[in-house]
Amino acid sequence: MKAKREAISADENSSFRILLTPNLNELFYWHFHPEFEIVYVEADHGFRHIGDHISKYSGSDLALIGPNIPHLNFDYGVEATVETVVVQMKEDFLGRDFLSLPEMVAIKDLFDRARQGLAFYGGTKRLAGERLKNLPSLRHFDQLVLLLQIFHLLAESNETELLKAQPIASASMIKEQQRLHKVYQFIETHYQKDVDVNEVAGICHLTTAAFCRYFKKTTHYTFTDFLNQYRINQSKKILLQDKTVTEACYESGFGNISYFNKTFKKLIGENPLNFKKKHLSSGYIN
Repeated sequence: MKAKREAISADENSSFRILLTPNLNELFYWHFHPEFEIVYVEADHGFRHIGDHISKYSGSDLALIGPNIPHLNFDYGVEATVETVVVQMKEDFLGRDFLSLPEMVAIKDLFDRARQGLAFYGGTKRLAGERLKNLPSLRHFDQLVLLLQIFHLLAESNETELLKAQPIASASMIKEQQRLHKVYQFIETHYQKDVDVNEVAGICHLTTAAFCRYFKKTTHYTFTDFLNQYRINQSKKILLQDKTVTEACYESGFGNISYFNKTFKKLIGENPLNFKKKHLSSGYIN
């Protein structure tokens, strides 16, 4: 399964597009597009997967993604609806020469750095997130002014991380993305069964040792850790359907209750039963 090219159109009477809480947490949406994208998400925890960069976030996340960088929806696997603001714009959405103006030097540099993906933290993330959440309530002209202010804030910030992600530009890179997503597709289809890493390596036309090195280098996770994370995400959904811990264990692909409990607590920070009681007692059912 290769990255899907997303077709994007600006909002009516606007030069860019705003998306609010797309509710894609059940969908594995690995995609790219020629537009720049700024994403702000609020959730207890989730994954940031941009190009070959994978990391976890907690509380909230803010990223600026350059053209044609494949990325996963930030709410994937999150058990609850999360507040998300996504703004997508073409590189020349302000006009072909706008970024060449002397007043735009810092923002032009921001966009250049975003071609490898940027993440923001600290006060920058908090303030930019608050402003992004205000965008939809404004008139189009005021939206544009506020968006420029957000870009200026990001451009001046030192609270930033360069993700070193690469756009899909070459045949070899496309081949690597296709290989990685053969693995993702296999996991989605077979996670409830015994997953044999030798079989997965064969799908990628690699020896088992070569595949393990490749997967760790590409995702920063061992294959087992990545598979466990996927299964635990599924088990949370099962628990929130008011099923038992035993049912969640076996239906998510774990074959041993003790190992399931240990892995769940390691990744989520509490045991499955406490997780279920806490969320169901609050009246939330997925």
